[in-house]
Amino acid sequence: MTRIAPASTGVDDATAERLAAALRCATISREDPAETNLAEFDRLAAHLEGAFPLVHRHLSWETFGHSRLYRWDGTAAAGTGTAAAAILLAHMDVVPVDDEDGWTHPPFAGAVDGDFIWGRGAIDDKSRVLAILEAVESALAEGIRPQRTIYLAFGHDEEVFGEAGATRMARRLRDLGVRADLLLDEGGVITTGVADGVDRPVATIMVGEKGFATVRLSVVDVGGHSSMPGRQTAVGRLARAVARVQDHPFPLRLTPVTLEMVTRLREVMSEPRRTLLGWTGVAGPAIARILALRPQTEALVRTTTAPTMIHGGVKPNVLPQRAEAFVNFRILPGDLVADVLRHTRKVVRDKKVVVELAGATSEPTPDPAAGPEVELVAELAREVVPGIVVTVGIVPGATDSRHYDDLAVTRCNFAPIVLTGQDLERIHGTDERISRVNYARLITFNKLLIARLARFA
Repeated sequence: MTRIAPASTGVDDATAERLAAALRCATISREDPAETNLAEFDRLAAHLEGAFPLVHRHLSWETFGHSRLYRWDGTAAAGTGTAAAAILLAHMDVVPVDDEDGWTHPPFAGAVDGDFIWGRGAIDDKSRVLAILEAVESALAEGIRPQRTIYLAFGHDEEVFGEAGATRMARRLRDLGVRADLLLDEGGVITTGVADGVDRPVATIMVGEKGFATVRLSVVDVGGHSSMPGRQTAVGRLARAVARVQDHPFPLRLTPVTLEMVTRLREVMSEPRRTLLGWTGVAGPAIARILALRPQTEALVRTTTAPTMIHGGVKPNVLPQRAEAFVNFRILPGDLVADVLRHTRKVVRDKKVVVELAGATSEPTPDPAAGPEVELVAELAREVVPGIVVTVGIVPGATDSRHYDDLAVTRCNFAPIVLTGQDLERIHGTDERISRVNYARLITFNKLLIARLARFA
């Protein structure tokens, strides 16, 4: 049996430096691929191949653009693609930085101190890429091999919807006829002080995700001088439409996954919440209203509406001929992209406002539910971080795993890192970092998972 060091002491300097070197590669995804610096992705690829020689010697792998798909053949079905135990996802790209002066360390310096590894991508999501490779490299050094095949799929464009990376890798697995027991990706974490009424760390294993759609509202009108305006300018009409959309959100709704989430949390909640949650069949609407009081939990009970951009006009004294606004929706399972368009047109109630989809869209996971391997992930999480309470949920944002949904029996979006509310704000924000202890937890979790797949798959 493999020996796995405890995560409580944090990673050593050499392990921290391997992650830090990856963070120094500015693998920023851009909406326009022509603006992406591909040389940084080449630097990262060279680092991965140099830092993990056993992985690149013993696993077969292929590239899709700068995405990397690895196959670790299992002993029970060497050379075949169908007998898969797991597909482990992570992504190598990061979002841009727009507040570099506010960082304690430059975002791509890969600074390491006694407690933290700093840099854009430290949590989202290079730490998971490196942690998986650390675990596989360690297993190979010990002669461990899974009974059934494990795939590693590392995308290069998750932050811009994964069309050139995850989509192509998922298609490749589909062509191979892969059907895995477990699909594991980013999403849920262990939080402290975030779940209202719970005084223990809460591990939320996400079992699906919301969809997304951005709607463009546009108005075209006659221009002219601002000294002789009509009764309604393009900007005024547009502003009224945006206000209507924001003031008329989708209705609250308690989905089966959210119901399971609160049911699992009920036993560790204080009164009167515990009693209330015991009456979910009757008090469902009340529970939904309580969850809607905070933005972090409102996303669990409705399709959310967020006006994000508005443009119109060229000078203060010129009537605008065109104005447009963009509203982003994150779609709760049970609603569809088409429902977003219908709802928006209904609440705008103005035929002079054009309502249309803008950019990529994604439907929510159709029927998210906890699959059989959720309990394995929960068991390993408890081993890495004792004393936690484990529940389920759905990812409010979008991840690469939506491209792979049909390729596994159980989908889990989860990493066993312990974060506060302030830590969560660092993701895509200023001073992103991961503690040495959390990084050790990630590596230990993946080592434990591989050990289980080697023994019982």
